[in-house]
Amino acid sequence: MDIILLERVEKLGAIGDVVTVKDGYARNFLLPNKKALRANDANRKVFEANRAKIEADNASRREEAKAASGNVEGKQIVLIRAASQTGQLYGSVSVKDIVDGLNAQDAKVAKSMIVLERPIKTLGLFDVKVVLHPEVSVTVQVNVARSDDEAELQKDGVNVLDQMFEAEQAEIAAEAIEAQVEAEAAADAADAAEAEANAKRREEQAAAKAAAEAEGGLSADAGDDA
Repeated sequence: MDIILLERVEKLGAIGDVVTVKDGYARNFLLPNKKALRANDANRKVFEANRAKIEADNASRREEAKAASGNVEGKQIVLIRAASQTGQLYGSVSVKDIVDGLNAQDAKVAKSMIVLERPIKTLGLFDVKVVLHPEVSVTVQVNVARSDDEAELQKDGVNVLDQMFEAEQAEIAAEAIEAQVEAEAAADAADAAEAEANAKRREEQAAAKAAAEAEGGLSADAGDDA
Protein backbone atom coordinates (compact mmCIF):
# COMPACT_ATOMS: atom_id res chain seq x y z
CA MET A 1 0.00 0.00 0.00
CA ASP A 2 1.23 3.52 -0.83
CA ILE A 3 0.94 5.99 2.04
CA ILE A 4 1.80 9.62 2.84
CA LEU A 5 3.72 9.98 6.10
CA LEU A 6 2.33 12.55 8.55
CA GLU A 7 5.41 12.29 10.78
CA ARG A 8 8.87 10.82 10.68
CA VAL A 9 8.76 7.02 10.91
CA GLU A 10 12.03 5.24 11.57
CA LYS A 11 13.33 3.30 8.56
CA LEU A 12 10.50 4.66 6.38
CA GLY A 13 10.87 8.40 5.89
CA ALA A 14 9.93 11.93 6.95
CA ILE A 15 6.77 14.06 6.81
CA GLY A 16 5.30 14.17 3.31
CA ASP A 17 7.23 11.18 1.97
CA VAL A 18 5.18 8.75 -0.09
CA VAL A 19 6.30 5.21 0.68
CA THR A 20 5.10 1.68 0.03
CA VAL A 21 4.47 -0.59 3.01
CA LYS A 22 2.75 -3.88 3.66
CA ASP A 23 -1.02 -3.60 3.87
CA GLY A 24 -1.16 -5.06 7.39
CA TYR A 25 1.42 -2.59 8.72
CA ALA A 26 -0.54 0.30 7.25
CA ARG A 27 -3.98 -0.85 8.39
CA ASN A 28 -2.98 -2.08 11.85
CA PHE A 29 -0.47 0.57 12.87
CA LEU A 30 0.26 3.56 10.65
CA LEU A 31 -3.28 4.57 9.65
CA PRO A 32 -5.09 4.03 12.99
CA ASN A 33 -2.30 5.86 14.85
CA LYS A 34 -2.57 8.80 12.43
CA LYS A 35 1.01 8.46 11.32
CA ALA A 36 0.04 8.29 7.65
CA LEU A 37 -2.69 8.70 5.03
CA ARG A 38 -3.50 6.50 2.07
CA ALA A 39 -1.71 7.97 -0.93
CA ASN A 40 -4.74 8.64 -3.12
CA ASP A 41 -5.45 11.84 -5.05
CA ALA A 42 -7.89 13.21 -2.48
CA ASN A 43 -5.49 12.68 0.44
CA ARG A 44 -2.58 14.15 -1.50
CA LYS A 45 -4.57 17.36 -1.98
CA VAL A 46 -5.61 17.42 1.69
CA PHE A 47 -2.03 16.88 2.81
CA GLU A 48 -0.59 19.60 0.56
CA ALA A 49 -3.29 22.03 1.69
CA ASN A 50 -2.41 21.39 5.33
CA ARG A 51 1.30 20.70 4.98
CA ALA A 52 2.47 23.94 6.56
CA LYS A 53 0.26 23.41 9.62
CA ILE A 54 1.28 19.73 9.92
CA GLU A 55 4.96 20.66 9.81
CA ALA A 56 4.49 23.54 12.26
CA ASP A 57 2.61 21.32 14.72
CA ASN A 58 5.31 18.68 14.40
CA ALA A 59 8.04 21.26 15.08
CA SER A 60 6.16 22.46 18.17
CA ARG A 61 5.78 18.92 19.53
CA ARG A 62 9.45 18.23 18.76
CA GLU A 63 10.56 21.24 20.81
CA GLU A 64 8.32 20.20 23.69
CA ALA A 65 9.82 16.71 23.56
CA LYS A 66 13.35 18.11 23.55
CA ALA A 67 12.52 20.21 26.60
CA ALA A 68 11.05 17.18 28.38
CA SER A 69 13.93 14.88 27.42
CA GLY A 70 16.18 16.28 30.14
CA ASN A 71 13.79 14.90 32.75
CA VAL A 72 13.98 11.39 31.26
CA GLU A 73 17.44 10.94 29.74
CA GLY A 74 19.74 8.76 31.83
CA LYS A 75 17.21 7.82 34.50
CA GLN A 76 17.66 4.44 36.13
CA ILE A 77 14.83 2.42 37.60
CA VAL A 78 15.27 -0.56 39.90
CA LEU A 79 12.92 -3.52 39.53
CA ILE A 80 13.15 -6.23 42.20
CA ARG A 81 12.23 -9.64 40.83
CA ALA A 82 12.44 -13.28 41.92
CA ALA A 83 14.94 -15.25 39.85
CA SER A 84 16.64 -18.63 39.69
CA GLN A 85 20.28 -19.24 40.59
CA THR A 86 21.11 -18.86 36.89
CA GLY A 87 19.57 -15.38 36.82
CA GLN A 88 16.43 -16.31 34.89
CA LEU A 89 13.41 -14.34 36.04
CA TYR A 90 10.22 -16.09 37.09
CA GLY A 91 8.31 -14.11 34.47
CA SER A 92 9.54 -11.04 32.62
CA VAL A 93 9.70 -7.25 32.85
CA SER A 94 6.82 -5.57 31.02
CA VAL A 95 6.58 -2.18 29.34
CA LYS A 96 4.10 -1.18 32.07
CA ASP A 97 6.71 -1.99 34.73
CA ILE A 98 9.15 0.37 33.03
CA VAL A 99 6.56 3.13 32.58
CA ASP A 100 5.48 2.88 36.22
CA GLY A 101 9.11 3.00 37.38
CA LEU A 102 9.89 6.07 35.28
CA ASN A 103 6.70 7.91 36.17
CA ALA A 104 7.42 7.29 39.85
CA GLN A 105 10.41 9.56 39.16
CA ASP A 106 8.16 12.14 37.48
CA ALA A 107 9.28 11.23 33.96
CA LYS A 108 5.76 11.49 32.45
CA VAL A 109 6.05 8.84 29.74
CA ALA A 110 3.46 6.59 28.10
CA LYS A 111 3.60 2.91 27.17
CA SER A 112 3.69 3.81 23.47
CA MET A 113 7.01 5.60 24.02
CA ILE A 114 8.90 2.56 25.32
CA VAL A 115 10.88 0.53 22.79
CA LEU A 116 11.90 -2.91 24.05
CA GLU A 117 14.19 -4.60 21.53
CA ARG A 118 13.62 -7.93 23.28
CA PRO A 119 11.84 -9.14 26.43
CA ILE A 120 13.79 -8.71 29.67
CA LYS A 121 13.90 -12.15 31.27
CA THR A 122 17.15 -12.12 33.25
CA LEU A 123 18.81 -10.15 36.01
CA GLY A 124 21.09 -7.34 34.90
CA LEU A 125 21.29 -3.80 33.53
CA PHE A 126 19.37 -3.01 30.35
CA ASP A 127 19.37 0.13 28.21
CA VAL A 128 15.86 0.95 26.99
CA LYS A 129 14.95 3.47 24.33
CA VAL A 130 12.19 5.99 25.05
CA VAL A 131 10.75 7.80 22.03
CA LEU A 132 9.33 11.13 23.21
CA HIS A 133 8.71 12.27 19.64
CA PRO A 134 9.45 10.65 16.27
CA GLU A 135 12.57 12.83 16.10
CA VAL A 136 13.49 12.83 19.82
CA SER A 137 14.53 9.72 21.72
CA VAL A 138 16.47 9.13 24.93
CA THR A 139 17.89 6.14 26.77
CA VAL A 140 17.06 4.99 30.29
CA GLN A 141 18.49 2.10 32.26
CA VAL A 142 16.52 -0.71 33.84
CA ASN A 143 18.26 -2.39 36.77
CA VAL A 144 16.67 -5.81 37.39
CA ALA A 145 17.85 -7.47 40.60
CA ARG A 146 16.71 -9.85 43.32
CA SER A 147 17.33 -7.33 46.10
CA ASP A 148 18.25 -3.71 46.68
CA ASP A 149 21.77 -4.83 47.64
CA GLU A 150 22.21 -6.65 44.33
CA ALA A 151 20.84 -3.64 42.48
CA GLU A 152 23.51 -1.47 44.14
CA LEU A 153 26.22 -3.95 43.14
CA GLN A 154 25.02 -3.92 39.53
CA LYS A 155 24.87 -0.13 39.58
CA ASP A 156 28.53 -0.12 40.67
CA GLY A 157 29.47 -2.34 37.74
CA VAL A 158 29.45 -5.74 39.44
CA ASN A 159 28.16 -8.52 37.20
CA VAL A 160 25.81 -10.32 39.58
CA LEU A 161 25.29 -13.21 37.16
CA ASP A 162 29.05 -13.85 37.01
CA GLN A 163 29.21 -13.54 40.78
CA MET A 164 26.38 -16.05 41.15
CA PHE A 165 28.11 -18.43 38.72
CA GLU A 166 31.42 -18.14 40.59
CA ALA A 167 29.66 -18.74 43.91
CA GLU A 168 27.89 -21.78 42.46
CA GLN A 169 31.16 -23.14 41.07
CA ALA A 170 32.87 -22.55 44.42
CA GLU A 171 30.06 -24.43 46.17
CA ILE A 172 30.35 -27.31 43.70
CA ALA A 173 34.13 -27.40 44.21
CA ALA A 174 33.70 -27.35 48.00
CA GLU A 175 31.20 -30.21 47.81
CA ALA A 176 33.57 -32.18 45.58
CA ILE A 177 36.46 -31.64 48.02
CA GLU A 178 34.26 -32.63 50.96
CA ALA A 179 33.15 -35.78 49.11
CA GLN A 180 36.78 -36.61 48.32
CA VAL A 181 37.82 -36.11 51.95
CA GLU A 182 34.96 -38.33 53.11
CA ALA A 183 35.89 -40.99 50.54
CA GLU A 184 39.54 -40.90 51.63
CA ALA A 185 38.50 -41.09 55.29
CA ALA A 186 36.26 -44.06 54.51
CA ALA A 187 39.10 -45.75 52.61
CA ASP A 188 41.50 -45.12 55.51
CA ALA A 189 38.94 -46.52 57.95
CA ALA A 190 38.48 -49.60 55.75
CA ASP A 191 42.26 -50.09 55.53
CA ALA A 192 42.56 -49.73 59.31
CA ALA A 193 39.74 -52.21 59.88
CA GLU A 194 41.33 -54.67 57.47
CA ALA A 195 44.72 -54.26 59.14
CA GLU A 196 43.14 -54.80 62.55
CA ALA A 197 41.33 -57.89 61.29
CA ASN A 198 44.54 -59.26 59.79
CA ALA A 199 46.43 -58.62 63.01
CA LYS A 200 43.72 -60.34 65.04
CA ARG A 201 43.73 -63.26 62.61
CA ARG A 202 47.52 -63.59 62.94
CA GLU A 203 47.24 -63.48 66.72
CA GLU A 204 44.58 -66.19 66.63
CA GLN A 205 46.72 -68.29 64.29
CA ALA A 206 49.76 -67.82 66.53
CA ALA A 207 47.73 -68.74 69.61
CA ALA A 208 46.34 -71.81 67.87
CA LYS A 209 49.82 -72.83 66.77
CA ALA A 210 51.19 -72.35 70.27
CA ALA A 211 48.34 -74.38 71.74
CA ALA A 212 48.92 -77.14 69.21
CA GLU A 213 52.64 -77.21 69.94
CA ALA A 214 51.97 -77.26 73.67
CA GLU A 215 49.53 -80.13 73.26
CA GLY A 216 52.06 -82.00 71.14
CA GLY A 217 54.73 -81.51 73.82
CA LEU A 218 52.46 -82.90 76.51
CA SER A 219 51.71 -85.96 74.42
CA ALA A 220 55.41 -86.61 73.90
CA ASP A 221 56.13 -86.32 77.63
CA ALA A 222 53.35 -88.76 78.41
CA GLY A 223 54.82 -91.27 75.97
CA ASP A 224 58.25 -90.99 77.53
CA ASP A 225 56.81 -91.60 80.99
CA ALA A 226 55.10 -94.72 79.78
